[in-house]
Amino acid sequence: MSPLAVRQIGPPRLTKGLESARRLDWDAHRALHPDPRPLTTDRLVALCEAGSLHGRGGAGFPFARKVRATADSAVRRRKRTVVVVNGTEGEPGSAKDKALLRGAPHLVLDGAAVAATALGSLEIIVAVTDPDAAASVERAIAERELGARARVVRLPERFITGEGGALVRGINGGRPIPPGRKGRASTRGVDGLPTLLSNAETFAQLAVLAGLGPRRYRQVGLPDEPGTVLLTVTGSARFPAVVETAAGAPLAHLLDLCGGRAGEGVLVGGYHGAWLAGDVATRTEVSRAGLAAAGGALGAGIVMPLGRGTCPLGECARVAGYLAAESAGQCGPCRLGLPDIAGALAALAAGRDAAAARDTVRRATRMVVGRGACSHPDGTARFVSSALDVFAADVDRHVAEGGCGRPVRGVLPAGTDARLSLEVDWSRCDGHGLCADVLRGTVRLDEYDYPVIPSEPIPARLEADARRAVAVCPGLALRLVPRAPHEPVARADRARPDAPPPGAPGPGRP
Repeated sequence: MSPLAVRQIGPPRLTKGLESARRLDWDAHRALHPDPRPLTTDRLVALCEAGSLHGRGGAGFPFARKVRATADSAVRRRKRTVVVVNGTEGEPGSAKDKALLRGAPHLVLDGAAVAATALGSLEIIVAVTDPDAAASVERAIAERELGARARVVRLPERFITGEGGALVRGINGGRPIPPGRKGRASTRGVDGLPTLLSNAETFAQLAVLAGLGPRRYRQVGLPDEPGTVLLTVTGSARFPAVVETAAGAPLAHLLDLCGGRAGEGVLVGGYHGAWLAGDVATRTEVSRAGLAAAGGALGAGIVMPLGRGTCPLGECARVAGYLAAESAGQCGPCRLGLPDIAGALAALAAGRDAAAARDTVRRATRMVVGRGACSHPDGTARFVSSALDVFAADVDRHVAEGGCGRPVRGVLPAGTDARLSLEVDWSRCDGHGLCADVLRGTVRLDEYDYPVIPSEPIPARLEADARRAVAVCPGLALRLVPRAPHEPVARADRARPDAPPPGAPGPGRP
């Protein structure tokens, strides 16, 4: 993602100095932020409890409990600890951690150093996917002369890379996907050692808390959620930005600052978050409690107004397809459930047997919840279910009229690495269905067993499967073609143009 503008509502803390500089070097950072004094483990826990510091990566877990769990595990197992800064931020709509690592890397390292000193850690590891963030942190490590005490690890940019278990596996040299068996990094993380793992904003908040002290830290924000919040505002906003605001600020002010209209709905918390109706969003405050009361979630700190010029269901179908393709594909809900959700939602958006597709989406979302190896199926189900509720009128129109008449403009980002598109020569296609077997969740079959090819380009991570689908097609009907520059987003999947009318007998397979 290209760097976004940094904006503030009220006095900045995390983004102080970034109004006038793209990156704060060591001297500029120290002129703005005091050097936090060293703390013992007990004093660090007490500080985090006094400041009500919670993780800012999505789950909102109390940071003091993470520190205590890591310290207790180290004592119990007689092991040293590791501190890991999760700066991967693989979600397409998020940029707040990248903004910190690119512009204020020393603030993040200050917080990591406070934690590492308190825990007696062997090293600090900053895990990133963004090359600019990696370069900025490596430069900061050199500026601080940390040597072997800190290092940067580059990982592939995927949605699931930032999941805790996947991140640890990637740092350990394995494939960065969630492990089949759930575990805690605080017990066994990097190299099997107790690991304190949190995202970049959390460590930056820790640095601010340690520098100001609990009393001054709590002077802004809410009594139960003190301090500021860092958010990424994209979607249909005319001025997308990373925004720092005090917790409790009206969401409407945030949208106004970025030139975004609530329209029919606002996505809060990212692709594992939830949709809020436009009128609800404008009455909601930016806080964990406020967003939860409205039916949303602060999650990864992402706000995406949809606006009114695009098809809501088409936008959500694109994201559902992206989330299905981004899964690890190692458990039933991800391998089978998410592709079924994505396929049915695409059919609903395109108006193909829309009533049955709507029922399939609702049934499939219920079935994947609580059954995955990680939270990816649950988060995807929450995103899709909330969309059906918030855009209920649009769902009814798609069922009754076959669509809403609006194009799909690609307001919600769904990956940017696609280079090739699939095309079908319908004069050769005999409906064998092998392409749908190979590209489950990307290619689906219609009621006559002919393939429905996605209008969007194939993600780079699926190119090998797409080439295999082309190779196994008995009729040589499939081909991959280069994506045209600035290719517009189509309104519906590319279905067979001469499909029989409803009720007509479908052709049999040879």
